[in-house]
Amino acid sequence: MRILLVSTSDIGGGAERSAWSLFKAYSAQGHKSWLAVGNKRSNDPDVLLIPNESSTRRWSKVWDGIGLRLEQKAAAGRGSYRLSSLARLLSHPQRWIDLRRGYEDFHFPGTWRLLDMVDTPQIVHCFNLHGDYFDLRALSSISAKVPTIVDLRDAWLLSGHCAHSFDCDRWKIGCGDCPDLTLYPAIGRDGTDFNWRRKRDIYAASRIYISTPSQWLMRKVEQSMLAPAIFDARVIPTGVDLTIYHYGDRSAARIALDLPQDAKILLFAANHVRRNVWKDYNTLEAAITLLAKRIEARNIHLVALGENSPDEKIGKTQVHFVPHQANPETVARYYRAADVYVHAARADTFPRAVIEALACGTPVVATAVGGIPEQIKPLQGAGSISGRSYSAQEATGILVQAGDAEGMACGIERILSNDPLRHQLSRNATADAVLRFDLRSQAKRYLEWYETILEKQQNPAPENNTRLSFSR
Repeated sequence: MRILLVSTSDIGGGAERSAWSLFKAYSAQGHKSWLAVGNKRSNDPDVLLIPNESSTRRWSKVWDGIGLRLEQKAAAGRGSYRLSSLARLLSHPQRWIDLRRGYEDFHFPGTWRLLDMVDTPQIVHCFNLHGDYFDLRALSSISAKVPTIVDLRDAWLLSGHCAHSFDCDRWKIGCGDCPDLTLYPAIGRDGTDFNWRRKRDIYAASRIYISTPSQWLMRKVEQSMLAPAIFDARVIPTGVDLTIYHYGDRSAARIALDLPQDAKILLFAANHVRRNVWKDYNTLEAAITLLAKRIEARNIHLVALGENSPDEKIGKTQVHFVPHQANPETVARYYRAADVYVHAARADTFPRAVIEALACGTPVVATAVGGIPEQIKPLQGAGSISGRSYSAQEATGILVQAGDAEGMACGIERILSNDPLRHQLSRNATADAVLRFDLRSQAKRYLEWYETILEKQQNPAPENNTRLSFSR
């Protein structure tokens, strides 16, 4: 099979890691797989840079160069940012005007050459299409030529600008009057009504297959302007490479990472741990403060993976900030070194960090937002989260309400103060990850879906000429 995956970058976290993992899994199974990206960081010959720059007109390239030089002079105190802004205006006048209207930036001409970059792909599988690299208006043209799956890892495709809307439901009816233009991807003026309607019209002219990693996100899709445009939809949970993320010796991991052997170690991983708007470092901080009143604080260490900052203390608890680690083997060691993985979030779709921790045998205490309750089998009698709970023989962690520092502290204490329980949750987590979150299983499910799509395309039934309801 010839498969073209599309992603923001080839090396990164979240959706980028998911696209890269599938790209490698398909190649390992003998399929011809390419990964087209807006930002190429690896040397892999089958990773292709979408030619946005080379597709730009000569006039624009000249003024882009002038603008860059003026920006450099302004940064050095020898020029004006107004002149560099003027150069950018002359370079891409329509883009400049659109951005100041609050319109999302779709001015990426290389997108229209996507199918010319490879030899006749049979399937196009797109991951996050925001990130300043993809012209969403090309989706109708691409999907008319090749079956196209759009794999949602957040809710940006459903809204007028934001990746997650928290409690705002305006994305269901048309956006406009946006309560927070600063949410990623931020816009400078409220053009959310126009953005929402433009996306709706693009989808209506496209033939789209939709995938999400969680039922939670698929339920949002079903309520959105994207729903009428879908021919088929599948919920396929994210998988991780279990040859990397697996149970291992905790003492050896701590030695390799220079972490204390006798400490109670908590781990939290996120890009820009303290400043990440989707995560909730404040609640984690408050939980650690409360925890210190119950457990000897000097014996607790919090490792915050994903931020390059000096170490600090929360009360007497030591906090180690560790910058982003590109090597997944190193990341797996951090999970193995931890007693508990703590995931405090305000919004999340299906965080890879949670399933990576589970695969490494690290029990998880997390906030029950987004798709996280689909990842963790919560322990009975831990907190007030409604829904199904599990005995100690099946549970893999503890769920708490968003913003509940007291509940998080109690959950962490319950695991840290009971070694037999922690060991049992660890065994459960590893076994559950093998059953539900194996990358090979994820790749197999996608490949089977690709085959179904291609078979229906070659042998179309009358009902396949109309848009379908959701079939999972």
